[in-house]
Amino acid sequence: MKKVYTILLATLCLVAVGCKQKAEPVVADTDNIYQFSVLDGALNTVPLSDYQGKVLLVVNTATQCGFTPQYEELQKLYDKYHDRGFEVLDFPCNQFGEQAPGSYDEIHSFCTGTYNITFPQMSKIDVNGDSADALYVWLKSKAPFGGFDTTDRIGAYLDHMFRSQDSLYDQNPDIKWNFTKFLIDRNGKVVGRFEPTAKMAEMEVTIVSVL
Repeated sequence: MKKVYTILLATLCLVAVGCKQKAEPVVADTDNIYQFSVLDGALNTVPLSDYQGKVLLVVNTATQCGFTPQYEELQKLYDKYHDRGFEVLDFPCNQFGEQAPGSYDEIHSFCTGTYNITFPQMSKIDVNGDSADALYVWLKSKAPFGGFDTTDRIGAYLDHMFRSQDSLYDQNPDIKWNFTKFLIDRNGKVVGRFEPTAKMAEMEVTIVSVL
Protein backbone atom coordinates (compact mmCIF):
# COMPACT_ATOMS: atom_id res chain seq x y z
CA MET A 1 0.00 0.00 0.00
CA LYS A 2 2.83 2.41 0.83
CA LYS A 3 4.30 1.75 -2.62
CA VAL A 4 1.03 2.83 -4.24
CA TYR A 5 0.97 6.07 -2.23
CA THR A 6 4.60 6.76 -3.08
CA ILE A 7 3.96 6.34 -6.79
CA LEU A 8 0.87 8.54 -6.66
CA LEU A 9 2.69 11.25 -4.72
CA ALA A 10 5.66 11.15 -7.07
CA THR A 11 3.43 11.73 -10.06
CA LEU A 12 0.96 14.19 -8.58
CA CYS A 13 2.55 17.09 -10.41
CA LEU A 14 1.65 15.36 -13.69
CA VAL A 15 -2.01 14.73 -12.84
CA ALA A 16 -3.06 18.02 -14.39
CA VAL A 17 -1.54 16.92 -17.69
CA GLY A 18 -3.87 13.95 -17.79
CA CYS A 19 -6.92 15.97 -16.77
CA LYS A 20 -6.54 19.24 -18.63
CA GLN A 21 -6.17 18.63 -22.33
CA LYS A 22 -7.07 20.43 -25.53
CA ALA A 23 -10.40 19.83 -27.22
CA GLU A 24 -10.80 16.29 -28.51
CA PRO A 25 -11.93 15.16 -31.97
CA VAL A 26 -15.62 15.02 -32.77
CA VAL A 27 -17.28 11.93 -31.31
CA ALA A 28 -18.17 9.30 -33.90
CA ASP A 29 -21.91 9.01 -34.50
CA THR A 30 -22.35 5.33 -33.71
CA ASP A 31 -23.96 3.23 -31.01
CA ASN A 32 -21.54 0.32 -31.21
CA ILE A 33 -17.82 -0.26 -31.02
CA TYR A 34 -17.60 -2.15 -34.29
CA GLN A 35 -17.10 0.97 -36.41
CA PHE A 36 -13.63 1.46 -34.93
CA SER A 37 -10.25 0.00 -35.76
CA VAL A 38 -7.12 -0.05 -33.60
CA LEU A 39 -3.49 -0.99 -34.09
CA ASP A 40 -1.91 -4.07 -32.61
CA GLY A 41 1.64 -4.20 -31.33
CA ALA A 42 3.01 -4.71 -34.84
CA LEU A 43 0.99 -1.70 -36.04
CA ASN A 44 -1.38 -3.86 -38.03
CA THR A 45 -4.96 -2.58 -38.27
CA VAL A 46 -7.43 -4.56 -36.16
CA PRO A 47 -11.11 -3.89 -36.95
CA LEU A 48 -13.07 -4.20 -33.72
CA SER A 49 -15.80 -5.82 -35.80
CA ASP A 50 -13.52 -8.88 -35.50
CA TYR A 51 -14.83 -9.09 -31.93
CA GLN A 52 -18.50 -8.86 -32.85
CA GLY A 53 -20.59 -11.03 -30.54
CA LYS A 54 -17.96 -11.00 -27.78
CA VAL A 55 -18.07 -9.33 -24.37
CA LEU A 56 -15.13 -6.91 -24.23
CA LEU A 57 -13.28 -5.26 -21.38
CA VAL A 58 -11.28 -2.32 -22.74
CA VAL A 59 -8.59 -1.03 -20.38
CA ASN A 60 -5.79 1.56 -20.52
CA THR A 61 -2.73 0.24 -18.72
CA ALA A 62 0.73 1.12 -17.45
CA THR A 63 3.67 -0.98 -16.31
CA GLN A 64 5.01 1.28 -13.53
CA CYS A 65 1.80 2.16 -11.71
CA GLY A 66 0.54 1.26 -8.27
CA PHE A 67 -2.36 -0.44 -10.06
CA THR A 68 -0.10 -2.50 -12.35
CA PRO A 69 -0.73 -5.70 -10.29
CA GLN A 70 -4.29 -5.57 -11.67
CA TYR A 71 -2.79 -7.30 -14.69
CA GLU A 72 -2.84 -10.49 -12.64
CA GLU A 73 -6.54 -10.09 -11.82
CA LEU A 74 -7.39 -9.26 -15.43
CA GLN A 75 -5.64 -12.42 -16.57
CA LYS A 76 -7.62 -14.46 -14.05
CA LEU A 77 -10.87 -13.03 -15.44
CA TYR A 78 -9.70 -13.76 -18.97
CA ASP A 79 -8.82 -17.36 -18.09
CA LYS A 80 -12.13 -17.86 -16.31
CA TYR A 81 -14.47 -16.47 -18.95
CA HIS A 82 -12.65 -16.52 -22.27
CA ASP A 83 -14.33 -19.77 -23.31
CA ARG A 84 -17.68 -18.03 -22.81
CA GLY A 85 -16.82 -15.23 -25.22
CA PHE A 86 -14.98 -12.76 -22.98
CA GLU A 87 -12.03 -10.70 -24.24
CA VAL A 88 -9.74 -8.18 -22.57
CA LEU A 89 -8.30 -5.51 -24.88
CA ASP A 90 -5.24 -3.87 -23.34
CA PHE A 91 -4.14 -0.39 -24.47
CA PRO A 92 -0.88 0.80 -22.88
CA CYS A 93 -0.94 4.55 -22.28
CA ASN A 94 1.84 6.83 -21.07
CA GLN A 95 -0.31 9.90 -20.32
CA PHE A 96 -0.59 9.41 -16.57
CA GLY A 97 2.62 10.10 -14.73
CA GLU A 98 4.58 8.67 -17.69
CA GLN A 99 4.09 5.25 -16.10
CA ALA A 100 4.11 3.31 -19.37
CA PRO A 101 7.55 4.19 -20.76
CA GLY A 102 9.44 2.15 -23.28
CA SER A 103 8.57 0.57 -26.59
CA TYR A 104 5.67 -1.77 -27.21
CA ASP A 105 8.06 -4.72 -27.24
CA GLU A 106 9.46 -3.73 -23.84
CA ILE A 107 5.97 -3.32 -22.38
CA HIS A 108 4.74 -6.59 -23.84
CA SER A 109 7.81 -8.46 -22.63
CA PHE A 110 7.28 -7.13 -19.11
CA CYS A 111 3.57 -8.02 -19.05
CA THR A 112 4.00 -11.52 -20.43
CA GLY A 113 7.07 -12.21 -18.30
CA THR A 114 5.78 -10.77 -15.02
CA TYR A 115 2.04 -11.41 -15.20
CA ASN A 116 1.83 -14.07 -17.91
CA ILE A 117 -0.85 -12.18 -19.81
CA THR A 118 -2.32 -13.90 -22.85
CA PHE A 119 -5.06 -11.43 -23.79
CA PRO A 120 -4.56 -9.03 -26.72
CA GLN A 121 -2.26 -6.10 -26.03
CA MET A 122 -2.57 -3.28 -28.55
CA SER A 123 -0.22 -0.50 -29.56
CA LYS A 124 0.35 2.41 -27.15
CA ILE A 125 -2.22 5.18 -27.48
CA ASP A 126 -3.38 8.44 -25.93
CA VAL A 127 -6.79 8.43 -24.28
CA ASN A 128 -7.24 12.15 -23.50
CA GLY A 129 -6.70 15.40 -25.37
CA ASP A 130 -6.36 16.30 -29.01
CA SER A 131 -4.27 13.17 -29.65
CA ALA A 132 -6.83 10.84 -28.07
CA ASP A 133 -7.63 7.74 -30.06
CA ALA A 134 -11.10 7.92 -31.64
CA LEU A 135 -12.15 4.79 -29.78
CA TYR A 136 -11.56 6.47 -26.43
CA VAL A 137 -13.31 9.66 -27.46
CA TRP A 138 -16.35 7.52 -28.19
CA LEU A 139 -16.04 5.40 -25.02
CA LYS A 140 -15.97 8.50 -22.82
CA SER A 141 -19.03 9.92 -24.58
CA LYS A 142 -20.95 6.75 -23.74
CA ALA A 143 -19.78 6.34 -20.15
CA PRO A 144 -18.57 9.45 -18.30
CA PHE A 145 -16.46 9.35 -15.16
CA GLY A 146 -18.24 7.34 -12.49
CA GLY A 147 -16.35 8.57 -9.44
CA PHE A 148 -13.66 6.92 -7.34
CA ASP A 149 -14.64 4.51 -4.59
CA THR A 150 -13.97 6.83 -1.66
CA THR A 151 -14.53 4.01 0.85
CA ASP A 152 -11.20 2.75 -0.46
CA ARG A 153 -8.13 4.53 0.93
CA ILE A 154 -6.55 5.00 -2.49
CA GLY A 155 -9.89 6.11 -3.96
CA ALA A 156 -10.30 8.71 -1.23
CA TYR A 157 -6.73 9.87 -1.77
CA LEU A 158 -7.20 10.23 -5.54
CA ASP A 159 -10.49 12.06 -5.11
CA HIS A 160 -8.89 14.52 -2.70
CA MET A 161 -5.88 15.13 -4.94
CA PHE A 162 -7.90 15.63 -8.12
CA ARG A 163 -10.46 17.84 -6.38
CA SER A 164 -7.71 20.04 -4.95
CA GLN A 165 -6.67 20.75 -8.55
CA ASP A 166 -10.20 21.11 -9.94
CA SER A 167 -13.30 21.15 -7.74
CA LEU A 168 -15.41 20.01 -10.70
CA TYR A 169 -13.03 17.33 -11.92
CA ASP A 170 -15.67 14.63 -11.54
CA GLN A 171 -17.87 16.31 -14.17
CA ASN A 172 -15.18 15.82 -16.79
CA PRO A 173 -15.47 12.51 -18.70
CA ASP A 174 -11.72 12.24 -19.27
CA ILE A 175 -9.85 9.13 -18.18
CA LYS A 176 -8.42 9.96 -14.78
CA TRP A 177 -5.73 7.32 -14.38
CA ASN A 178 -4.32 3.99 -15.51
CA PHE A 179 -6.52 0.89 -15.42
CA THR A 180 -9.85 2.55 -16.17
CA LYS A 181 -12.09 -0.12 -17.71
CA PHE A 182 -15.04 -0.08 -20.12
CA LEU A 183 -17.33 -3.09 -20.47
CA ILE A 184 -18.87 -3.74 -23.89
CA ASP A 185 -21.76 -6.18 -24.36
CA ARG A 186 -22.27 -8.64 -27.22
CA ASN A 187 -24.04 -5.95 -29.25
CA GLY A 188 -21.05 -3.66 -29.09
CA LYS A 189 -22.63 -1.23 -26.63
CA VAL A 190 -20.93 0.26 -23.57
CA VAL A 191 -22.65 -1.10 -20.47
CA GLY A 192 -20.24 -0.01 -17.75
CA ARG A 193 -17.21 2.05 -16.80
CA PHE A 194 -15.05 1.01 -13.86
CA GLU A 195 -12.49 3.35 -12.38
CA PRO A 196 -9.11 1.98 -11.22
CA THR A 197 -10.31 1.69 -7.61
CA ALA A 198 -13.40 -0.35 -8.49
CA LYS A 199 -13.50 -3.75 -6.83
CA MET A 200 -12.72 -6.55 -9.28
CA ALA A 201 -15.31 -8.79 -7.65
CA GLU A 202 -18.04 -6.22 -8.28
CA MET A 203 -16.90 -5.77 -11.86
CA GLU A 204 -16.95 -9.53 -12.35
CA VAL A 205 -20.62 -9.63 -11.38
CA THR A 206 -21.41 -7.16 -14.17
CA ILE A 207 -19.28 -9.10 -16.64
CA VAL A 208 -21.13 -12.32 -15.86
CA SER A 209 -24.48 -10.57 -16.27
CA VAL A 210 -23.75 -9.81 -19.94
CA LEU A 211 -22.01 -13.05 -20.90
